[in-house]
Amino acid sequence: MSRVIGRQRSERGPTGAFGHYLARDGSDGAPVELDCARPHAACVVGKRGSGKSNTLAVLAEELVAVDGCVPVVVDLMGAFRGLREVGARVTTPTVRADALPPRAWPDLVGLDSDGGAGVLVWQAAAERDTLDGMRAFVSGTDADARRAAANHLRLAASWDVFDAGGIAALTEPTVLDLADVPPRATNAVVRAVATGLYDRRVRGEGPLPWLLVDEAHVVLDGVAAPAIDRLLTRGRAPGVSVVLATQRPDALPSTAVSQADLLVAHRLTGRADTETLAGARGAYVDGPVTNRLPTGPGEALVFDDATERAHSLRVRERTTPHGGEAPRLGVETDE
Repeated sequence: MSRVIGRQRSERGPTGAFGHYLARDGSDGAPVELDCARPHAACVVGKRGSGKSNTLAVLAEELVAVDGCVPVVVDLMGAFRGLREVGARVTTPTVRADALPPRAWPDLVGLDSDGGAGVLVWQAAAERDTLDGMRAFVSGTDADARRAAANHLRLAASWDVFDAGGIAALTEPTVLDLADVPPRATNAVVRAVATGLYDRRVRGEGPLPWLLVDEAHVVLDGVAAPAIDRLLTRGRAPGVSVVLATQRPDALPSTAVSQADLLVAHRLTGRADTETLAGARGAYVDGPVTNRLPTGPGEALVFDDATERAHSLRVRERTTPHGGEAPRLGVETDE
């Protein structure tokens, strides 16, 4: 009989096949499913090659099959393009310039919001709803900081992520392919998408979205951070789930760790990383957390707030192809 993590035994609703319990001898035990019926905030952590991306792909594959759920995967490495085989749309996204609040624009383009150029960019964003309009506004002023502001907005234009016809409401499974997009532009896209998903659900519109972010540390210290923080702290009430995957758990903000009701830990060796886990969910484990941490690829220790337990398991292998693999000498790959 399978066990469902992420909810109480008495609860019902759709689930996704997640893996198997890990027996003491390393063999597979009983099957494990993951709750997909209600919103969750989750973190997936582990060293490179430990299985983070596989876990995120498994979750996305299962969510595609759940009526009423829409996974939106932020793909910074091209690792999730294979999800098109289960019906996800893969796109290099653009967003509207006015999807970001004016106060975010100086930081986005690398300007001090209190400096002359930053203030001018802020004013341009408040007065115009497109990037071309913002650039025209700046060029039409006689401010001393006009040249600096224009240069930074020209940089933003070079990212090719701003368009008046940018992505609208995401109501189908989608992979946002940002593998060739610089970090600042990635932050702009993620902030716009996260805000759009939240606002739509606050209005009670559309299916329940899951925002899955790989290499999440890239967007946790940029302009996307406030929107991600809002999903962590307030997203579950309107029905928005968020899953953050990173190889640097010590870089996660305190809200990510404290608000996560599911914490999936793959192999970790760094002291700061293991201390982060011990401080977050150590009470769920008998003895030191380090004694329970996985050692093999795909193995995971899942801290589940719903059951207030830690589950040792092996996450199943994804069925869709893994993209974004690093090239290796002497290894042939199929396109």
